Amino acid sequence: MATRVNWDAIGIATSVVCAIHCAILPIIISALPVFGINIIHNAVFEWGMITVAFCIGVSSLYHGYIRHHRSFLPVVIFSTGFIFLILKQFFPSLEYWFLAVAVTFIVGAHFFNFRLCRQTSTDHQH
Repeated sequence: MATRVNWDAIGIATSVVCAIHCAILPIIISALPVFGINIIHNAVFEWGMITVAFCIGVSSLYHGYIRHHRSFLPVVIFSTGFIFLILKQFFPSLEYWFLAVAVTFIVGAHFFNFRLCRQTSTDHQH
C-alpha cells in the first residue's frame, strides 16, 4: 500500500514551527551566546527556514492546483503571506507584526488548499 504525503499538513506544521522559532526560541535559548552559539537572528538560519517554507508551500499548492481543484486563490493567499515573510527580514522593528500576518496567510493558504483538495476528491467519488 502506497503512502501519500499530505503537503498541506507539512506546510502548516512548517509555518507553525517557524512561528514558534521566531517567537519563543529567543526566550528559551537566550543563554546560547554564552557558549558561542547564535541561531537567533542568524541570517543563514532565517533564510534557510524561509526557503524550506517556500519549497514545501510551492510543492503543496502545485499538487493541489494540478491534481485537484484548479483554483488560483490558495496561491494568491500563500504569495501574500510569503511577501510578509520576506518583509520581516528587511524591517526588523516590525518583525513580529509581519511574522504574524505571514503565518496567518501561509497557514490559511495551506488550509484552504487542503479543503479544496478534499472537496474535489469527494466530488470525484460521487
